Amino acid sequence: MSLSELPETHDIDGPADQAQEDERHAALAYLDEAWNEAVYDGLDEDCLAQAALFTAIRSMVATYGEEAAAGFAERLAERIRAGEYTVPFNRQ
Repeated sequence: MSLSELPETHDIDGPADQAQEDERHAALAYLDEAWNEAVYDGLDEDCLAQAALFTAIRSMVATYGEEAAAGFAERLAERIRAGEYTVPFNRQ
């Protein structure tokens, strides 16, 4: 099954409604908390990043299939360069 055959709710990086956005923000809060706890416990952030990427990609492949996950991964470089994953540094 290709990504185009999946219902809209299964689009890997398509537009999300407010409920999906709220769920993504909640998920990010959980992951941030787990990440910070792991760093506090002494785990290396590079190791955490690699494990998180592996887990995320494995889950995307299981959910959407290899082709859809690969297509998502192919678009990552452009999205990274466009600043989608850059968190602004706020000075206080």
